[in-house]
Amino acid sequence: MNETIGNTNESTFLDSQFRYVFIPVFYIVFFILGFISNLYVLFVLRCLRQAKAMGEIRIYMTNLTIADLLFVCALPFWIDYYIREGDWVYGDVMCRVTGTFFFINTYGTILFLSAISINRYWAVTRPLDAASSDHRIRGIIVCVFIWAFVLAMSVPYLVSPGTNEHFKNNTKILRCFEGYQVKTNYEKKKVAVTHFLIIGLFFGIFLLVVICNILIARVLISQRPPESEIRSSAALSKKSTASSTLKRPRGVKRRALQMLWAVVGVFVLCFLPHHIVQGPWALAVLEIEDGFGHVKYSKTTRQLLNDAHQITLVLMGLNCILDPVVYYFATGKFRRFITAHIKKLAKGEGCSQMATTQISMDSRIPSQRLPSEH
Repeated sequence: MNETIGNTNESTFLDSQFRYVFIPVFYIVFFILGFISNLYVLFVLRCLRQAKAMGEIRIYMTNLTIADLLFVCALPFWIDYYIREGDWVYGDVMCRVTGTFFFINTYGTILFLSAISINRYWAVTRPLDAASSDHRIRGIIVCVFIWAFVLAMSVPYLVSPGTNEHFKNNTKILRCFEGYQVKTNYEKKKVAVTHFLIIGLFFGIFLLVVICNILIARVLISQRPPESEIRSSAALSKKSTASSTLKRPRGVKRRALQMLWAVVGVFVLCFLPHHIVQGPWALAVLEIEDGFGHVKYSKTTRQLLNDAHQITLVLMGLNCILDPVVYYFATGKFRRFITAHIKKLAKGEGCSQMATTQISMDSRIPSQRLPSEH
């Protein structure tokens, strides 16, 4: 009896054998680099808090880093899962928790990067307002809303069983958030609807981020430093250093544009491929039946979609080590602090000393920064 069930169960599960080597290798790299880089980011953000720098955007960065660390802490379980070739041995509760951490990281990152993009848009289009107030209360409210929204979306993953029994080589194993094709047609439709709602949400947010960053780029490209600012800088500088002073706004503009590319790049590299593949993959794997039959895919197409899906899952995990790159380009204060910290590590300066240095550095920087640098 078990052999019959096992053969049927195994034949209906669409698998990609390469993932049992491919995914653990990348997840080990993500765990090491992600853990170190995100802890360092928290250290930098703590020091910048002592320096009372960055305000609202620091709040978004802190919460995004926490979301990344949740995912990083779940990676050892997923590494072991793939090393065991898809056999979950930690129980249903841990399957739900680690799967939820993956979900929170993915969509928390998407929403916090969107908040950073909107924040930079306001800083560029409303520079006086951005310079007069750090809007910390608004940042806290936005973060509370994002966490509430993401946690509410993750509730189904926490309350529903995460593991499914399968038979592989006539041995019973537990799949974690896999194997839905053996469910009833009604259950498969619920899974498909959930996938397509999430896909629609992502593309709505992605469109908003692209529009915001296009508008920011237009403002930055068309923006010129005031003539009075240039004359003042030139008058206070020696002839030998005047040219470098006049070039500074151009460098600031270049770095601000790099930040835009970094944000859009994370979306395009980490999240866009998965959400393009996710819809066709769900239909191919679930093979949902309706009154007209189900969507027909050839065996080759189904396998290609499943292989692509495994690769896009790895790309989504890549965001935990790319987010610190976005922070580096997001604000001048963050970038200057890291540069100064690297130079002074040998001197053994503490966080409080670095905070004092940050304040003195900011007081010496002329007003040639673009609004996006605040």
